[in-house]
Amino acid sequence: MASKTRSGPLISNSDWDFASLSRVYDAIGQAAEDELGLDIYPNQMEIISSEQMLDAYSSIGMPLMYRHWSFGKQFLQHEQLYRKGLRGLAYEMVINSNPCIVYLMEENTMALQALVTAHAAFGHNHFFKNNYLFRQWTDAGGILSYLDFAKGYVARCEERYGVAAVESMLDAAHALMDQGVFSYRRPPRLSSEKEREGLREKLEYEERSYNDLWRTLPPTKDQDGAVDDDAKADERKKSLNLPEENLLYFLEKNSLVLEPWQREIVRIVRIIAQYFYPQRQTQVMNEGCACFVHYTIMNALFDKGIVSEGAMLEILKSHSNVVFQPGFDDPRYSGINPYALGLDLMQDIQRISMEPTSEDRDWFPDIAGNGNWRETLLEAWANHRDESFIRQYLSPALIRKWRLFVLADEAQSSHFEVTSIHNERGYEKVRGALAHAYDIGTKRPDIQVVDVDLLGDRQLRLAHTVRNGLILEGKTRDTTLRHIRKLWGYEVSLVGRDADTGATLYECATDEAAD
Repeated sequence: MASKTRSGPLISNSDWDFASLSRVYDAIGQAAEDELGLDIYPNQMEIISSEQMLDAYSSIGMPLMYRHWSFGKQFLQHEQLYRKGLRGLAYEMVINSNPCIVYLMEENTMALQALVTAHAAFGHNHFFKNNYLFRQWTDAGGILSYLDFAKGYVARCEERYGVAAVESMLDAAHALMDQGVFSYRRPPRLSSEKEREGLREKLEYEERSYNDLWRTLPPTKDQDGAVDDDAKADERKKSLNLPEENLLYFLEKNSLVLEPWQREIVRIVRIIAQYFYPQRQTQVMNEGCACFVHYTIMNALFDKGIVSEGAMLEILKSHSNVVFQPGFDDPRYSGINPYALGLDLMQDIQRISMEPTSEDRDWFPDIAGNGNWRETLLEAWANHRDESFIRQYLSPALIRKWRLFVLADEAQSSHFEVTSIHNERGYEKVRGALAHAYDIGTKRPDIQVVDVDLLGDRQLRLAHTVRNGLILEGKTRDTTLRHIRKLWGYEVSLVGRDADTGATLYECATDEAAD
């Protein structure tokens, strides 16, 4: 590639048109291949207005989405904050699909369009295509056609059964989205268009032949009203594959009261929840990868004369704003900025690969001084999530730069205690504590279906494994249980047991007479 065009740098002022965007995209693509060896899905670039970006925010970033009141509520919240100047909008938004869809704001300058193209269309795109979580747990090629099916199906249900009935079902399913994912086994793949056509025909047949009378049959009892013995209970649990962590999946497959259309809506919500699950586990890595990619590419283009000095200053200013990390005593502090931590981790790996210290050689013997930071980063991006990535690559040098340490916060104590500092043992504990904070399993309550007697009282029994004494907040817990009861149709009980001792910490149940 020539270092300059005849008329000077490609990126020199704020004005842009589609021809210039295309030329800049080609230059970025060449740099991505030459400098980083990225492997991406084809890109579909969309230029949208600020209002369209607000709309994308409200529908969780998807180009096709069914209607629900919560999306309108989020739109109004974001719009009011944006109009009042209390919150800005993202310069871009990217969707994990094949082709990869990238939204660019029409208000962006040419320099910003180049920056976010490198960030989203190449950084995020590469990560989506190559990281093992996305490869194993999402179907980038099928998600757009599935969302088209879901949007149309929900709209048809609204016409046939009424908006209120559909909204009520979506409310209950949305309340369980966090408990509607498979964490430990691979979810079923998305159905093809041919399979969905067969599903539509099947659903229409079930709806025509559905008989509601059997719901009125009373629950059966064992002889003499006796409770099942342990052998029968074990056999029952085995037949239902219990315990089951995915509450939406269990309700979809086993609820005795859901009509066919309701069952399909639960499935739609469950599949969308599963689609976003890998993103919750890779925020630091994903944003760190994208920031490293845009920073590397834009500097390479500047060195080649494709980006002017003025445009580069604007790019660096926007970059600095994105990766800014306020101090703990700064009014703007709201926790660790994943962009900042992610970029520092990537650049530190580059440093360790090229210019290691003796400390680095002790901590990272496999990569220190290997001289091949590109392959090291590509391998890390492909094979880790946030928790394992931090546990593997957070260095003592970066711990010192970030001034990280571990505090013990005991409820019964009147003060904090610093338990790990910057020494050999402390580095290990700091790294372990930070990695643990990014383990999604520590944030999502471990609630599973543990038993139900379909031929008996039909009570759905849930168990919450309580870690570190963190029990569920009463009001939201009871509201969620009522949503579960709506989908199940019978009483639902929940027991919380301590993860270490097995002691029962609380018990609660829905009212059998509840709606």
